[in-house]
Formats: sequence, structure tokens, C-alpha cells
Amino acid sequence: MSESVNLPALGESVTEGTVTRWLKKVGDRVEVDEPLLEVSTDKVDTEIPSPVSGVVEAILVAEDETVVVGTPLVTIGDGSGAAAAAPAAEAPAAEPAGEAPEAPAPVTETPVWSVDAPAEEPAAAAPAAPETPPAPPAPPAAAPEPAAPAAAPAAPAAAPAAPAAAGDSHAGYVTPLVRKLAHDTGVDLATVSGTGVGGRIRKQDVLSASAPAQTAAAPTSSPAKQLEVSPLRGTSVPMSRLRKVIAERAVISMQTSAQLTSVVEVDVTLVAAFRDRYKADFKAKTGVNLSFLPFFALAAAEALTAYPIINATIEGDNIVYPPQENISIAVDTERGLLTPVIRNASALNLAGFAKEIADLADRTRNNKLTPDELAGGTFTLTNTGSRGALFDTPIVFLPQSAILGTGIVSKKAVVVSDNGGDAIAIRSMVYLALSYDHRIVDGADAARFLVAVKDRLESGDFESALGI
Repeated sequence: MSESVNLPALGESVTEGTVTRWLKKVGDRVEVDEPLLEVSTDKVDTEIPSPVSGVVEAILVAEDETVVVGTPLVTIGDGSGAAAAAPAAEAPAAEPAGEAPEAPAPVTETPVWSVDAPAEEPAAAAPAAPETPPAPPAPPAAAPEPAAPAAAPAAPAAAPAAPAAAGDSHAGYVTPLVRKLAHDTGVDLATVSGTGVGGRIRKQDVLSASAPAQTAAAPTSSPAKQLEVSPLRGTSVPMSRLRKVIAERAVISMQTSAQLTSVVEVDVTLVAAFRDRYKADFKAKTGVNLSFLPFFALAAAEALTAYPIINATIEGDNIVYPPQENISIAVDTERGLLTPVIRNASALNLAGFAKEIADLADRTRNNKLTPDELAGGTFTLTNTGSRGALFDTPIVFLPQSAILGTGIVSKKAVVVSDNGGDAIAIRSMVYLALSYDHRIVDGADAARFLVAVKDRLESGDFESALGI
């Protein structure tokens, strides 16, 4: 007896989805809750798990096809009907997925141009990033693999068989992040067995494989790091569904609102000392790292309660002040930039922010968010310093009226006051940039908000807000 698996409802405002990748083919065995396929909507990409166990007998919707909620996607049974089904949707996983031609539906929340890793340690301190989208090609001898959505080069019609193919049987679904990590640590992906879904190689697998090599003594000097040449040079690829939504919303926001940016420089030396004092105990008790980002989020949430115009929205001729502070956190993924929401942020302490940020970042990168978790933000926090940027001027995405960008935390010589005199000292400094909609937020409002955040951080008084 066969049973159909239909496209489920993926959020209150989501009515359709595009099949971007089949994870199973006709004849494959699937268990309950095992991922069957990946679906892209206007808000999020996600995996659809199987509600039943059995054998895939027929795939009813091809990759790149867009269907409404409730449409049958696949039939699963005892395997007796599998031999008759051979749809085009069963293309090998290495073939890049295209994009649906239809225009995307409006979304409530959209990504912003930023990333979310902790500012002072761009690579190591970021929340664990399970790989989700396809990866760029391996060395030339191997058949090209797909890159992240919206950036996938066309694969050759017939890739020659090469020894690297044996490695692909282990590496399979490898993201650019994991491939780069393997390159930097000297790990041959052909020798690594993946522990992810379907045998995918994860960041932790590469780190484990490189552990013995890391015990060797580091050289006194090292050659300049060689950049990996992108396989996208000289290619033309269609925009992903998510990228088209970002582009349209960015243009609408810039054309509709009057945006400008104010910047302050903040001395976070006391915050850095506080982190050093508590980070080991914090990690032991909460299971997450204490980066600078929770401090920035806490200070911003407190300042929003005092200056609600930064948290307000425009509805017609009215200014609407929300009853709570819902902070969107920008998360950098291989599919694009997404902004999951921390709700009622002003009620959280440092531990609460750290756990929320780590959880949302992990589930965003692992395609585990629901569309509703991307909706309802009233203010956005984007850690542009996580990749080394001093600061930038982030775009405010409507209907929000402001976004706070945090630059990289770096040590520098600054003039400080010491017992009535001036002195030069080494301090940990960061730039905070607030972009805002000048239709309702004046420069004085922005300055008051930024100074409130600055004063909170420079006080270093976070003992009562630690939360452990």
C-alpha cells in the first residue's frame, strides 16, 4: 500500500514552495523523520522529513518546480511500485538546482547585508555552522559540485571519471566552508567519513581529521595565505529565490525610506575583561560561548525601551510603537542572509541572549527555522565585524526603522583620562553604526540611542545581567 507525502504548511503566510533538491531517489529506503527533499520558499529553505517509513516509489514533483501547499510530492510504499517511476526529479545530487521562474511572494522579514559571528574572533567564535547548501567544485579532475544557491555554475555535460570521485563518495555534500577548512588544514576530503545526514562531511569531521596535524610545532613564519580561485569566474547563473527577494526588498526599502547612518566609537575594554573572567564558567554552565554579541544585544535592547522611536514603525500617517522589543539577528548562510527574531529581547540577560543567538544561528544554517521565526522583528542587530569590517552602513529593511551594525573589536592606542590628566593606553575599541529611517527618526534620536548603548557597554557593569 502506497502513501503520498504532500507539501506541508511552512508558515502562516507561506502558500507555495519550490523543490530545490531531492535527497532520496526512487527505490531508496526512507525512515520516519528522515529528510526527503529540500524546499525553498520566499522566506526560508528547509528540509521536508518523511512522515512514514518505506520505499520511495514515485517522485511526483521535479526539482525547480513550484507547487502550492498540499500538493503530493512523493509516494512511499513497500517498494512494489518503485520500478515504474523514473521522473526527471531524480537528477543526481551533484547537478545544480535552478530557480523557479515565478515572482516571489512578499515576505514579512528579509535578510540584511551582514553577518552574525562574534566580532573579535571572526572564524573561531561563530556558532557552529552545519553545512546546508551545495558546495563549489572540487579540483578540476572531479565533476563539479553545486555552489550555494544563486551562485551555482553550470556543470559539464559529462564529467570525466577521476580518482577524486572516490573521495566524493565520502565527501558528497560538502559546503564551501568545509572545503575551505579542509584546504587550510591540509585534510584530504577523500579520506574523511562524514557524520552528517546522508554521510555529509561536517566542519567537526574536518577538525577531527586535522587534529593530529595540529600537534606539530608551528613554524616561526608562514607564507602569505593563498586565496582560492572561485569557479564562478566567467559564468552566468540565475538568482536564487532568496536572492531575488533580498534584491527587491532592498530596492523598495531604499526608494521608500530616507536612510542615513550615525556612528560612535566605544571602549569595550571592561567588557573584554569581564568576558575573560567569566567565559570558561559561562561555557560550562550554558554550553555556549560568551562572545561580544550578547553584550551588544543586551545594551541595544535596554536602550530601545528608553528610546522607542528607534523601535517604531510607520503605518500610513501614524507612528506605531510596539509593546516589546523583537530583535532580528542577521545570520550569514551559504543560501543568503537571514534574520531570525529574538522575541521580547528586553526581558533577557546575557545567558538568555547567548543561548538564543547560538540556537537561531545553528537552526538557520541547518535549515531548521520556520518562516514565522523570521517574522515580527522590530529592530535588527548585524555583526558586520565578524569578517573583519571596521564598520559599515547597513540597510534598514521595511517595515523596521533602524538597524545597528557592530564592527570588529580591535586593540588600539587611544587617549584616556587618568587622574585629571591625559594618557595613551591600549584599549579594546569597536565602532557601532546605526542606520535609521529619517522620516521618523531624527539625528538627535539616533545619537541619544547610540550614546545610551555606548555608556552601557563602557560601564562594564554586567554582573547582575550574567544569568548563570
